[in-house]
Amino acid sequence: MYRTHTCGELTISNKGEKVTLSGWVQRSREFGGMTFIDLRDRYGITQLVFNMETDAALCGEARGLGREFVVQVTGTVAERSNKNPKLPTGDIEIIVDTVTVLNTSDIPPFTIEENTDGGDELRMKYRYLDLRRQVVRSNMVLRHRMAQETRRYLDGQGFIEVETPVLIKSTPEGARDFIVPSRLHNGEFYALPQSPQTFKQLLMVAGFDRYFQIVKCFRDEDLRADRQPEFTQIDCEMSFVHQDDVLDTFEGLARHLFQAVRGIGFEGKFPRIPYDEAMSRYGTDKPDIRFGMYITDITKAARGKDFPPFEEAPYVGAICASGCAGWSRKQIDELTEFVRRPQIGAKGLVWARVEEDGTVKSPADKYYSADDLVNLALMTGADAGDLMLMMAGPREKTLNALGELRLEIGRRLGLRDDSVYAPLWVTDFPLLEWDDETGRYYAKHHPFTAPKPEDMKYMESEPWRVHANAYDLVINGTEIGGGSIRIHDSETQSLMFRTLGLTEEEAQQQFGFLLNAFRYGAPPHGGIAFGFDRWTAIMGGSDTIRDFIAFPKNNQARDVMIDTPSTVKKQQLDELGIEIKKSGKGG
Repeated sequence: MYRTHTCGELTISNKGEKVTLSGWVQRSREFGGMTFIDLRDRYGITQLVFNMETDAALCGEARGLGREFVVQVTGTVAERSNKNPKLPTGDIEIIVDTVTVLNTSDIPPFTIEENTDGGDELRMKYRYLDLRRQVVRSNMVLRHRMAQETRRYLDGQGFIEVETPVLIKSTPEGARDFIVPSRLHNGEFYALPQSPQTFKQLLMVAGFDRYFQIVKCFRDEDLRADRQPEFTQIDCEMSFVHQDDVLDTFEGLARHLFQAVRGIGFEGKFPRIPYDEAMSRYGTDKPDIRFGMYITDITKAARGKDFPPFEEAPYVGAICASGCAGWSRKQIDELTEFVRRPQIGAKGLVWARVEEDGTVKSPADKYYSADDLVNLALMTGADAGDLMLMMAGPREKTLNALGELRLEIGRRLGLRDDSVYAPLWVTDFPLLEWDDETGRYYAKHHPFTAPKPEDMKYMESEPWRVHANAYDLVINGTEIGGGSIRIHDSETQSLMFRTLGLTEEEAQQQFGFLLNAFRYGAPPHGGIAFGFDRWTAIMGGSDTIRDFIAFPKNNQARDVMIDTPSTVKKQQLDELGIEIKKSGKGG
Protein backbone atom coordinates (compact mmCIF):
# COMPACT_ATOMS: atom_id res chain seq x y z
CA MET A 1 0.00 0.00 0.00
CA TYR A 2 1.12 3.54 -0.64
CA ARG A 3 0.17 4.80 2.83
CA THR A 4 -1.16 3.73 6.20
CA HIS A 5 -2.17 7.27 7.17
CA THR A 6 -2.64 10.65 5.56
CA CYS A 7 -0.38 13.62 6.27
CA GLY A 8 -3.03 15.28 8.41
CA GLU A 9 -4.12 12.65 10.92
CA LEU A 10 -1.17 11.52 13.07
CA THR A 11 -1.11 12.80 16.67
CA ILE A 12 0.83 12.15 19.86
CA SER A 13 -1.42 9.12 20.44
CA ASN A 14 0.38 7.46 17.48
CA LYS A 15 3.80 7.83 19.12
CA GLY A 16 5.99 4.77 18.50
CA GLU A 17 3.90 3.43 15.60
CA LYS A 18 5.46 2.35 12.31
CA VAL A 19 3.69 4.28 9.50
CA THR A 20 3.85 4.85 5.76
CA LEU A 21 2.98 8.23 4.25
CA SER A 22 2.81 9.48 0.66
CA GLY A 23 2.61 13.03 -0.63
CA TRP A 24 4.41 16.03 -2.10
CA VAL A 25 7.54 17.69 -0.75
CA GLN A 26 6.36 21.08 0.52
CA ARG A 27 9.75 22.37 1.69
CA SER A 28 13.11 21.14 3.00
CA ARG A 29 15.31 22.59 5.74
CA GLU A 30 18.86 21.62 6.76
CA PHE A 31 20.30 22.21 10.24
CA GLY A 32 23.77 20.80 10.70
CA GLY A 33 23.50 17.07 10.33
CA MET A 34 19.69 17.08 10.33
CA THR A 35 17.30 17.43 7.38
CA PHE A 36 13.64 18.28 7.92
CA ILE A 37 11.07 17.87 5.14
CA ASP A 38 7.42 18.91 5.25
CA LEU A 39 5.35 16.28 3.43
CA ARG A 40 1.98 17.50 2.15
CA ASP A 41 -1.19 15.86 0.88
CA ARG A 42 -4.79 17.03 0.70
CA TYR A 43 -5.29 16.41 4.40
CA GLY A 44 -2.36 18.30 5.90
CA ILE A 45 1.39 18.41 6.52
CA THR A 46 3.65 16.07 8.50
CA GLN A 47 7.30 16.78 9.34
CA LEU A 48 9.86 14.15 8.31
CA VAL A 49 13.27 13.86 10.01
CA PHE A 50 16.53 12.52 8.53
CA ASN A 51 19.71 12.27 10.62
CA MET A 52 23.15 12.32 8.96
CA GLU A 53 24.77 10.61 11.98
CA THR A 54 22.43 7.60 12.04
CA ASP A 55 21.99 7.14 8.27
CA ALA A 56 24.17 9.36 6.10
CA ALA A 57 23.05 7.73 2.84
CA LEU A 58 19.35 8.23 3.59
CA CYS A 59 19.95 11.81 4.69
CA GLY A 60 21.85 12.48 1.48
CA GLU A 61 18.97 11.01 -0.48
CA ALA A 62 16.54 13.32 1.35
CA ARG A 63 18.68 16.35 0.51
CA GLY A 64 18.29 15.47 -3.17
CA LEU A 65 14.49 15.73 -3.02
CA GLY A 66 13.14 18.80 -4.80
CA ARG A 67 9.98 20.79 -4.16
CA GLU A 68 6.84 18.97 -5.32
CA PHE A 69 8.57 15.60 -5.69
CA VAL A 70 6.05 12.85 -5.00
CA VAL A 71 7.50 10.51 -2.37
CA GLN A 72 6.61 7.60 -0.12
CA VAL A 73 8.27 7.29 3.29
CA THR A 74 8.19 4.70 6.05
CA GLY A 75 9.24 5.51 9.58
CA THR A 76 8.37 5.80 13.25
CA VAL A 77 6.15 8.44 14.85
CA ALA A 78 8.06 10.44 17.47
CA GLU A 79 7.26 13.39 19.70
CA ARG A 80 8.59 16.70 18.41
CA SER A 81 10.91 18.70 20.64
CA ASN A 82 9.89 21.99 18.99
CA LYS A 83 6.13 21.58 18.61
CA ASN A 84 4.10 23.59 16.12
CA PRO A 85 0.68 24.51 17.56
CA LYS A 86 -0.47 25.82 14.17
CA LEU A 87 -0.54 22.29 12.71
CA PRO A 88 -2.87 19.44 13.75
CA THR A 89 0.21 17.21 13.38
CA GLY A 90 2.46 19.72 15.13
CA ASP A 91 3.15 17.51 18.17
CA ILE A 92 4.81 14.73 16.18
CA GLU A 93 7.34 14.00 13.44
CA ILE A 94 8.38 10.89 11.50
CA ILE A 95 11.86 9.43 11.99
CA VAL A 96 12.27 8.12 8.44
CA ASP A 97 13.64 4.64 7.69
CA THR A 98 13.06 4.51 3.92
CA VAL A 99 12.12 6.96 1.20
CA THR A 100 10.93 6.14 -2.32
CA VAL A 101 10.60 8.73 -5.07
CA LEU A 102 7.30 8.03 -6.83
CA ASN A 103 7.75 10.93 -9.24
CA THR A 104 10.02 13.90 -9.74
CA SER A 105 8.88 17.43 -10.44
CA ASP A 106 10.11 20.43 -12.39
CA ILE A 107 10.66 23.55 -10.32
CA PRO A 108 7.16 25.08 -9.94
CA PRO A 109 6.62 28.49 -11.61
CA PHE A 110 5.53 29.94 -8.25
CA THR A 111 5.82 28.95 -4.62
CA ILE A 112 3.02 26.65 -3.50
CA GLU A 113 2.50 28.43 -0.19
CA GLU A 114 -0.36 30.34 1.39
CA ASN A 115 1.43 33.62 0.59
CA THR A 116 2.56 32.70 -2.89
CA ASP A 117 4.71 34.83 -5.20
CA GLY A 118 2.54 33.94 -8.20
CA GLY A 119 0.28 36.54 -9.80
CA ASP A 120 -3.34 35.82 -10.79
CA GLU A 121 -2.66 35.10 -14.46
CA LEU A 122 0.29 32.82 -13.71
CA ARG A 123 -1.66 30.88 -11.10
CA MET A 124 -4.59 30.52 -13.51
CA LYS A 125 -2.24 29.12 -16.18
CA TYR A 126 -1.01 26.51 -13.69
CA ARG A 127 -4.28 26.14 -11.83
CA TYR A 128 -3.59 22.47 -11.04
CA LEU A 129 -0.61 23.68 -9.00
CA ASP A 130 -2.53 26.55 -7.43
CA LEU A 131 -5.11 24.01 -6.24
CA ARG A 132 -2.38 22.36 -4.15
CA ARG A 133 -2.23 25.45 -1.94
CA GLN A 134 -4.06 24.99 1.35
CA VAL A 135 -6.02 28.23 1.05
CA VAL A 136 -7.39 27.29 -2.40
CA ARG A 137 -8.04 23.69 -1.40
CA SER A 138 -9.98 24.94 1.62
CA ASN A 139 -12.21 26.94 -0.75
CA MET A 140 -12.96 23.77 -2.72
CA VAL A 141 -13.77 21.90 0.49
CA LEU A 142 -16.11 24.73 1.51
CA ARG A 143 -17.85 24.48 -1.86
CA HIS A 144 -18.21 20.72 -1.42
CA ARG A 145 -19.74 21.15 2.03
CA MET A 146 -22.17 23.80 0.72
CA ALA A 147 -23.33 21.42 -2.01
CA GLN A 148 -23.74 18.47 0.34
CA GLU A 149 -25.62 20.46 2.97
CA THR A 150 -27.88 21.95 0.30
CA ARG A 151 -28.81 18.47 -0.89
CA ARG A 152 -29.28 17.27 2.67
CA TYR A 153 -31.67 20.10 3.56
CA LEU A 154 -33.71 20.00 0.35
CA ASP A 155 -34.01 16.21 0.43
CA GLY A 156 -35.37 16.56 3.95
CA GLN A 157 -37.95 19.02 2.65
CA GLY A 158 -39.23 16.59 0.02
CA PHE A 159 -37.43 18.03 -3.02
CA ILE A 160 -36.38 15.76 -5.90
CA GLU A 161 -33.13 16.44 -7.78
CA VAL A 162 -33.82 16.31 -11.53
CA GLU A 163 -31.35 17.02 -14.33
CA THR A 164 -32.54 19.23 -17.20
CA PRO A 165 -31.08 19.53 -20.73
CA VAL A 166 -27.90 21.46 -21.53
CA LEU A 167 -28.69 21.84 -25.25
CA ILE A 168 -31.85 23.93 -25.37
CA LYS A 169 -33.63 26.60 -27.44
CA SER A 170 -32.39 30.18 -27.68
CA THR A 171 -34.83 32.73 -26.21
CA PRO A 172 -34.95 36.51 -26.68
CA GLU A 173 -35.04 37.57 -23.02
CA GLY A 174 -32.20 37.87 -20.52
CA ALA A 175 -28.47 37.97 -21.28
CA ARG A 176 -26.82 36.94 -24.54
CA ASP A 177 -26.93 33.18 -25.19
CA PHE A 178 -24.02 30.90 -25.97
CA ILE A 179 -25.15 29.11 -29.13
CA VAL A 180 -24.13 25.67 -30.38
CA PRO A 181 -24.42 24.75 -34.08
CA SER A 182 -26.10 21.50 -35.05
CA ARG A 183 -24.34 19.27 -37.57
CA LEU A 184 -27.41 17.11 -38.14
CA HIS A 185 -29.67 20.13 -38.71
CA ASN A 186 -27.58 22.43 -40.87
CA GLY A 187 -28.15 26.14 -40.19
CA GLU A 188 -29.90 25.50 -36.88
CA PHE A 189 -28.57 26.04 -33.39
CA TYR A 190 -28.97 25.00 -29.82
CA ALA A 191 -28.36 27.39 -26.92
CA LEU A 192 -26.71 26.66 -23.59
CA PRO A 193 -29.15 27.38 -20.75
CA GLN A 194 -28.97 30.69 -18.90
CA SER A 195 -31.11 28.87 -16.35
CA PRO A 196 -33.46 25.84 -16.41
CA GLN A 197 -36.43 28.20 -16.00
CA THR A 198 -38.89 26.74 -18.48
CA PHE A 199 -37.93 23.15 -17.69
CA LYS A 200 -38.54 23.51 -13.97
CA GLN A 201 -41.95 24.99 -14.74
CA LEU A 202 -42.67 22.01 -16.99
CA LEU A 203 -41.71 19.73 -14.10
CA MET A 204 -44.39 21.45 -12.03
CA VAL A 205 -46.90 20.84 -14.83
CA ALA A 206 -45.72 17.21 -14.72
CA GLY A 207 -46.70 17.02 -11.04
CA PHE A 208 -43.22 16.72 -9.50
CA ASP A 209 -44.28 19.25 -6.84
CA ARG A 210 -40.80 20.01 -5.46
CA TYR A 211 -37.72 20.09 -7.71
CA PHE A 212 -34.13 21.20 -7.25
CA GLN A 213 -30.86 20.97 -9.12
CA ILE A 214 -27.31 22.22 -8.57
CA VAL A 215 -26.82 23.11 -12.20
CA LYS A 216 -24.38 24.72 -14.62
CA CYS A 217 -25.70 27.82 -16.42
CA PHE A 218 -24.18 29.96 -19.16
CA ARG A 219 -24.39 33.67 -20.03
CA ASP A 220 -22.34 35.43 -22.67
CA GLU A 221 -21.87 38.74 -20.86
CA ASP A 222 -19.07 41.00 -19.69
CA LEU A 223 -17.30 39.68 -16.62
CA ARG A 224 -16.55 41.09 -13.17
CA ALA A 225 -15.48 39.68 -9.80
CA ASP A 226 -18.77 37.88 -9.17
CA ARG A 227 -19.45 36.75 -12.77
CA GLN A 228 -18.18 33.92 -14.96
CA PRO A 229 -19.42 32.84 -18.41
CA GLU A 230 -20.34 29.50 -16.84
CA PHE A 231 -21.64 29.49 -13.30
CA THR A 232 -23.60 27.28 -10.94
CA GLN A 233 -27.10 27.76 -9.54
CA ILE A 234 -29.11 26.08 -6.83
CA ASP A 235 -32.29 25.95 -8.88
CA CYS A 236 -35.59 25.21 -7.14
CA GLU A 237 -39.33 25.13 -7.82
CA MET A 238 -42.44 24.30 -5.76
CA SER A 239 -46.12 23.74 -6.56
CA PHE A 240 -49.20 24.98 -4.71
CA VAL A 241 -47.34 27.76 -2.93
CA HIS A 242 -47.72 31.45 -2.20
CA GLN A 243 -44.78 33.82 -1.79
CA ASP A 244 -44.54 33.29 1.97
CA ASP A 245 -44.27 29.51 1.48
CA VAL A 246 -41.26 29.95 -0.81
CA LEU A 247 -39.56 32.52 1.42
CA ASP A 248 -40.03 30.43 4.56
CA THR A 249 -38.67 27.29 2.88
CA PHE A 250 -35.54 28.91 1.50
CA GLU A 251 -34.92 31.06 4.51
CA GLY A 252 -34.73 27.65 6.16
CA LEU A 253 -32.08 26.62 3.61
CA ALA A 254 -30.06 29.75 4.37
CA ARG A 255 -30.25 29.13 8.11
CA HIS A 256 -29.24 25.49 7.62
CA LEU A 257 -26.20 26.39 5.51
CA PHE A 258 -24.97 29.09 7.87
CA GLN A 259 -25.35 26.80 10.86
CA ALA A 260 -23.92 23.65 9.26
CA VAL A 261 -21.05 25.28 7.38
CA ARG A 262 -20.13 28.29 9.53
CA GLY A 263 -21.76 27.56 12.89
CA ILE A 264 -23.74 30.81 12.69
CA GLY A 265 -27.34 31.20 13.81
CA PHE A 266 -29.82 34.06 13.35
CA GLU A 267 -32.47 35.32 15.74
CA GLY A 268 -35.92 36.08 14.36
CA LYS A 269 -37.04 36.09 10.74
CA PHE A 270 -34.95 37.70 8.04
CA PRO A 271 -36.11 41.30 7.38
CA ARG A 272 -38.36 41.76 4.33
CA ILE A 273 -37.99 45.12 2.60
CA PRO A 274 -40.07 46.23 -0.41
CA TYR A 275 -38.08 47.26 -3.47
CA ASP A 276 -39.24 50.89 -3.29
CA GLU A 277 -38.07 51.17 0.32
CA ALA A 278 -34.73 49.55 -0.47
CA MET A 279 -34.11 52.03 -3.27
CA SER A 280 -35.19 55.11 -1.30
CA ARG A 281 -33.27 54.20 1.90
CA TYR A 282 -30.19 52.45 0.51
CA GLY A 283 -29.99 53.51 -3.16
CA THR A 284 -29.92 49.89 -4.33
CA ASP A 285 -32.12 46.80 -4.57
CA LYS A 286 -29.41 44.77 -2.82
CA PRO A 287 -28.80 46.73 0.38
CA ASP A 288 -26.05 46.06 2.88
CA ILE A 289 -27.87 46.33 6.21
CA ARG A 290 -24.86 45.67 8.43
CA PHE A 291 -24.89 49.41 9.11
CA GLY A 292 -27.34 52.32 8.97
CA MET A 293 -26.44 55.59 7.23
CA TYR A 294 -29.78 55.78 5.43
CA ILE A 295 -30.49 58.06 2.47
CA THR A 296 -32.87 60.94 3.20
CA ASP A 297 -34.96 62.76 0.60
CA ILE A 298 -34.37 66.48 1.25
CA THR A 299 -35.70 67.74 -2.10
CA LYS A 300 -38.40 70.04 -0.73
CA ALA A 301 -36.24 71.51 2.04
CA ALA A 302 -33.28 72.05 -0.29
CA ARG A 303 -35.23 73.98 -2.93
CA GLY A 304 -36.31 77.61 -2.88
CA LYS A 305 -32.93 78.95 -1.78
CA ASP A 306 -31.51 79.75 -5.23
CA PHE A 307 -28.68 77.25 -4.79
CA PRO A 308 -28.04 76.27 -8.45
CA PRO A 309 -27.12 72.55 -8.00
CA PHE A 310 -30.32 71.91 -6.02
CA GLU A 311 -32.83 74.35 -7.40
CA GLU A 312 -33.80 72.63 -10.64
CA ALA A 313 -32.86 69.05 -9.71
CA PRO A 314 -35.71 66.51 -9.75
CA TYR A 315 -34.30 64.93 -6.58
CA VAL A 316 -31.94 65.92 -3.76
CA GLY A 317 -30.75 63.27 -1.31
CA ALA A 318 -28.38 63.15 1.64
CA ILE A 319 -26.61 60.73 3.94
CA CYS A 320 -25.16 61.35 7.39
CA ALA A 321 -21.65 60.04 8.09
CA SER A 322 -21.59 59.74 11.86
CA GLY A 323 -18.48 61.09 13.58
CA CYS A 324 -16.88 62.27 10.33
CA ALA A 325 -17.09 66.05 10.79
CA GLY A 326 -13.34 66.05 11.35
CA TRP A 327 -12.57 64.65 7.92
CA SER A 328 -10.17 66.81 5.97
CA ARG A 329 -10.96 68.61 2.76
CA LYS A 330 -8.69 66.10 1.00
CA GLN A 331 -10.80 63.20 2.27
CA ILE A 332 -14.00 64.89 1.10
CA ASP A 333 -12.41 65.63 -2.29
CA GLU A 334 -11.57 61.92 -2.59
CA LEU A 335 -15.24 61.08 -2.05
CA THR A 336 -16.21 63.66 -4.67
CA GLU A 337 -13.88 62.04 -7.19
CA PHE A 338 -15.28 58.63 -6.20
CA VAL A 339 -18.86 59.57 -7.13
CA ARG A 340 -17.68 61.29 -10.32
CA ARG A 341 -16.23 58.06 -11.69
CA PRO A 342 -17.87 57.07 -15.01
CA GLN A 343 -19.51 53.97 -13.53
CA ILE A 344 -21.32 56.20 -10.98
CA GLY A 345 -21.60 59.42 -12.97
CA ALA A 346 -22.52 61.98 -10.30
CA LYS A 347 -21.63 65.63 -10.89
CA GLY A 348 -20.34 66.22 -7.38
CA LEU A 349 -21.00 66.45 -3.65
CA VAL A 350 -22.18 69.17 -1.30
CA TRP A 351 -21.09 68.77 2.31
CA ALA A 352 -22.05 70.23 5.68
CA ARG A 353 -20.46 69.69 9.11
CA VAL A 354 -22.32 69.76 12.40
CA GLU A 355 -20.03 71.48 14.91
CA GLU A 356 -19.82 70.58 18.59
CA ASP A 357 -22.02 73.58 19.49
CA GLY A 358 -24.73 72.38 17.08
CA THR A 359 -24.10 74.96 14.36
CA VAL A 360 -23.73 73.73 10.79
CA LYS A 361 -20.94 74.82 8.45
CA SER A 362 -21.12 74.32 4.69
CA PRO A 363 -19.76 75.86 1.48
CA ALA A 364 -23.43 76.45 0.63
CA ASP A 365 -24.08 78.67 3.68
CA LYS A 366 -24.31 81.78 1.49
CA TYR A 367 -27.58 80.32 0.14
CA TYR A 368 -28.86 78.66 3.32
CA SER A 369 -29.41 80.35 6.64
CA ALA A 370 -28.17 78.85 9.90
CA ASP A 371 -31.72 77.66 10.61
CA ASP A 372 -31.99 76.11 7.13
CA LEU A 373 -28.80 74.12 7.66
CA VAL A 374 -29.87 72.99 11.14
CA ASN A 375 -33.19 71.86 9.66
CA LEU A 376 -31.35 69.76 7.01
CA ALA A 377 -29.25 68.25 9.78
CA LEU A 378 -32.37 67.32 11.74
CA MET A 379 -33.90 65.69 8.64
CA THR A 380 -30.87 63.46 8.11
CA GLY A 381 -30.39 62.72 11.82
CA ALA A 382 -27.01 64.49 11.86
CA ASP A 383 -25.74 65.47 15.31
CA ALA A 384 -22.64 67.16 16.68
CA GLY A 385 -19.53 65.70 15.04
CA ASP A 386 -21.40 64.33 12.00
CA LEU A 387 -20.89 65.04 8.31
CA MET A 388 -23.75 65.46 5.83
CA LEU A 389 -23.12 64.60 2.17
CA MET A 390 -25.71 65.73 -0.40
CA MET A 391 -26.24 65.06 -4.11
CA ALA A 392 -28.80 66.16 -6.68
CA GLY A 393 -30.01 65.01 -10.08
CA PRO A 394 -32.43 62.52 -11.66
CA ARG A 395 -33.91 60.44 -8.83
CA GLU A 396 -32.81 56.94 -9.83
CA LYS A 397 -29.30 57.97 -10.88
CA THR A 398 -28.81 60.08 -7.73
CA LEU A 399 -30.07 57.31 -5.45
CA ASN A 400 -27.65 54.91 -7.10
CA ALA A 401 -24.77 57.34 -6.55
CA LEU A 402 -25.74 57.89 -2.92
CA GLY A 403 -25.95 54.12 -2.47
CA GLU A 404 -22.41 53.67 -3.82
CA LEU A 405 -21.19 56.54 -1.63
CA ARG A 406 -22.82 54.95 1.41
CA LEU A 407 -21.00 51.67 0.76
CA GLU A 408 -17.67 53.45 0.26
CA ILE A 409 -18.00 55.39 3.51
CA GLY A 410 -19.06 52.19 5.27
CA ARG A 411 -15.90 50.53 3.96
CA ARG A 412 -13.69 53.41 5.12
CA LEU A 413 -15.27 53.39 8.57
CA GLY A 414 -14.87 49.61 8.93
CA LEU A 415 -18.63 49.03 9.07
CA ARG A 416 -18.61 46.25 6.43
CA ASP A 417 -17.21 43.46 8.59
CA ASP A 418 -16.82 40.22 6.61
CA SER A 419 -17.33 38.18 9.79
CA VAL A 420 -20.86 39.64 10.18
CA TYR A 421 -23.72 38.35 8.02
CA ALA A 422 -26.93 40.34 7.51
CA PRO A 423 -29.42 38.53 5.23
CA LEU A 424 -32.74 40.02 4.11
CA TRP A 425 -35.44 39.57 1.50
CA VAL A 426 -36.22 42.32 -1.02
CA THR A 427 -39.79 41.98 -2.31
CA ASP A 428 -42.36 43.70 -4.54
CA PHE A 429 -40.11 44.50 -7.50
CA PRO A 430 -41.50 46.29 -10.55
CA LEU A 431 -42.74 43.72 -13.03
CA LEU A 432 -41.39 45.64 -16.03
CA GLU A 433 -38.73 48.19 -16.91
CA TRP A 434 -38.84 50.56 -19.89
CA ASP A 435 -35.95 50.86 -22.33
CA ASP A 436 -35.80 54.19 -24.17
CA GLU A 437 -33.40 52.88 -26.80
CA THR A 438 -35.67 50.08 -28.03
CA GLY A 439 -38.93 51.79 -27.05
CA ARG A 440 -40.39 48.78 -25.26
CA TYR A 441 -40.81 47.12 -21.89
CA TYR A 442 -38.59 44.32 -20.64
CA ALA A 443 -39.26 41.92 -17.80
CA LYS A 444 -37.46 43.05 -14.63
CA HIS A 445 -36.79 39.39 -13.78
CA HIS A 446 -38.05 37.16 -16.62
CA PRO A 447 -41.26 36.90 -18.67
CA PHE A 448 -42.73 34.08 -16.54
CA THR A 449 -42.92 36.19 -13.35
CA ALA A 450 -46.48 36.65 -12.09
CA PRO A 451 -47.85 40.15 -11.49
CA LYS A 452 -49.25 40.97 -8.07
CA PRO A 453 -52.95 40.00 -8.30
CA GLU A 454 -54.02 43.44 -7.08
CA ASP A 455 -52.08 45.10 -9.93
CA MET A 456 -53.48 42.99 -12.77
CA LYS A 457 -55.94 45.75 -13.65
CA TYR A 458 -53.04 47.97 -14.76
CA MET A 459 -51.34 45.47 -17.08
CA GLU A 460 -52.69 46.93 -20.33
CA SER A 461 -53.41 50.54 -19.37
CA GLU A 462 -50.56 51.46 -16.96
CA PRO A 463 -48.02 48.63 -16.97
CA TRP A 464 -45.38 50.72 -15.12
CA ARG A 465 -47.59 50.51 -12.02
CA VAL A 466 -47.55 46.71 -11.86
CA HIS A 467 -45.51 45.05 -9.14
CA ALA A 468 -44.09 41.55 -9.53
CA ASN A 469 -44.72 38.64 -7.20
CA ALA A 470 -40.92 38.45 -6.97
CA TYR A 471 -38.24 38.38 -4.30
CA ASP A 472 -34.45 38.37 -3.87
CA LEU A 473 -32.30 37.06 -1.05
CA VAL A 474 -29.54 39.59 -0.30
CA ILE A 475 -26.58 39.04 2.03
CA ASN A 476 -24.14 41.84 2.86
CA GLY A 477 -24.99 43.86 -0.23
CA THR A 478 -24.79 40.91 -2.64
CA GLU A 479 -27.78 39.36 -4.38
CA ILE A 480 -27.51 35.68 -3.54
CA GLY A 481 -30.71 34.50 -5.20
CA GLY A 482 -33.88 35.62 -6.86
CA GLY A 483 -37.21 34.11 -7.74
CA SER A 484 -40.92 34.64 -8.12
CA ILE A 485 -44.34 33.14 -8.16
CA ARG A 486 -44.84 32.13 -11.78
CA ILE A 487 -47.59 32.75 -14.25
CA HIS A 488 -49.40 29.42 -14.51
CA ASP A 489 -52.22 30.11 -16.98
CA SER A 490 -52.01 30.68 -20.73
CA GLU A 491 -54.15 33.82 -20.71
CA THR A 492 -51.95 35.77 -18.29
CA GLN A 493 -48.78 34.48 -19.97
CA SER A 494 -50.04 35.63 -23.37
CA LEU A 495 -50.88 39.04 -21.89
CA MET A 496 -47.35 39.28 -20.52
CA PHE A 497 -45.85 38.46 -23.90
CA ARG A 498 -48.02 41.13 -25.58
CA THR A 499 -46.91 43.70 -23.02
CA LEU A 500 -43.29 42.80 -23.80
CA GLY A 501 -43.94 43.46 -27.48
CA LEU A 502 -43.99 39.85 -28.66
CA THR A 503 -46.54 38.98 -31.31
CA GLU A 504 -48.65 35.86 -30.87
CA GLU A 505 -46.55 34.18 -33.57
CA GLU A 506 -43.26 35.14 -31.87
CA ALA A 507 -44.49 33.96 -28.49
CA GLN A 508 -45.63 30.67 -29.98
CA GLN A 509 -42.34 30.21 -31.82
CA GLN A 510 -40.22 30.88 -28.73
CA PHE A 511 -42.36 29.51 -25.92
CA GLY A 512 -45.09 27.48 -27.60
CA PHE A 513 -44.09 24.35 -25.69
CA LEU A 514 -44.69 26.14 -22.37
CA LEU A 515 -47.94 27.79 -23.44
CA ASN A 516 -49.20 24.43 -24.69
CA ALA A 517 -48.25 22.79 -21.40
CA PHE A 518 -50.27 25.37 -19.47
CA ARG A 519 -53.37 24.07 -21.29
CA TYR A 520 -53.08 20.77 -19.42
CA GLY A 521 -53.69 21.74 -15.83
CA ALA A 522 -50.64 23.71 -14.69
CA PRO A 523 -50.65 24.14 -10.88
CA PRO A 524 -49.87 27.44 -9.13
CA HIS A 525 -46.11 27.37 -8.62
CA GLY A 526 -43.08 29.44 -7.76
CA GLY A 527 -39.41 29.08 -7.04
CA ILE A 528 -36.00 30.61 -6.71
CA ALA A 529 -32.46 30.25 -8.03
CA PHE A 530 -29.39 30.96 -5.91
CA GLY A 531 -25.97 31.88 -7.24
CA PHE A 532 -24.06 28.96 -5.75
CA ASP A 533 -20.63 30.44 -6.57
CA ARG A 534 -21.54 33.80 -5.01
CA TRP A 535 -23.02 32.22 -1.91
CA THR A 536 -19.92 30.08 -1.41
CA ALA A 537 -17.66 33.13 -1.85
CA ILE A 538 -19.70 35.04 0.75
CA MET A 539 -19.34 32.10 3.14
CA GLY A 540 -15.59 32.16 2.49
CA GLY A 541 -15.29 35.90 3.15
CA SER A 542 -14.33 36.78 -0.43
CA ASP A 543 -15.74 39.16 -3.04
CA THR A 544 -14.59 37.10 -6.03
CA ILE A 545 -16.14 33.82 -7.13
CA ARG A 546 -13.03 32.71 -9.06
CA ASP A 547 -11.39 31.63 -5.81
CA PHE A 548 -14.20 29.11 -5.29
CA ILE A 549 -14.31 27.56 -8.78
CA ALA A 550 -11.83 24.78 -9.52
CA PHE A 551 -11.02 25.88 -13.08
CA PRO A 552 -12.30 29.45 -13.65
CA LYS A 553 -11.98 31.76 -16.65
CA ASN A 554 -10.13 35.06 -16.42
CA ASN A 555 -11.68 38.52 -16.87
CA GLN A 556 -11.57 38.11 -20.65
CA ALA A 557 -13.57 34.86 -20.41
CA ARG A 558 -10.45 32.89 -21.37
CA ASP A 559 -9.14 29.71 -19.77
CA VAL A 560 -5.39 30.39 -19.92
CA MET A 561 -4.59 26.91 -18.63
CA ILE A 562 -6.03 25.00 -21.60
CA ASP A 563 -5.89 28.08 -23.90
CA THR A 564 -9.52 28.38 -24.87
CA PRO A 565 -11.51 29.73 -26.67
CA SER A 566 -9.44 28.61 -29.65
CA THR A 567 -9.83 28.09 -33.37
CA VAL A 568 -11.09 24.82 -34.83
CA LYS A 569 -10.22 23.04 -38.05
CA LYS A 570 -11.84 24.14 -41.28
CA GLN A 571 -13.20 20.62 -41.72
CA GLN A 572 -15.25 21.01 -38.54
CA LEU A 573 -16.62 24.35 -39.73
CA ASP A 574 -17.47 22.89 -43.13
CA GLU A 575 -19.40 20.03 -41.51
CA LEU A 576 -21.44 22.62 -39.60
CA GLY A 577 -21.92 24.89 -42.60
CA ILE A 578 -20.19 27.77 -40.82
CA GLU A 579 -17.93 30.41 -42.36
CA ILE A 580 -15.89 32.74 -40.15
CA LYS A 581 -16.49 36.42 -40.85
CA LYS A 582 -13.80 38.81 -39.64
CA SER A 583 -15.15 41.16 -36.99
CA GLY A 584 -12.94 44.11 -37.85
CA LYS A 585 -11.51 44.01 -34.31
CA GLY A 586 -8.52 41.88 -35.11
CA GLY A 587 -10.53 38.69 -34.57
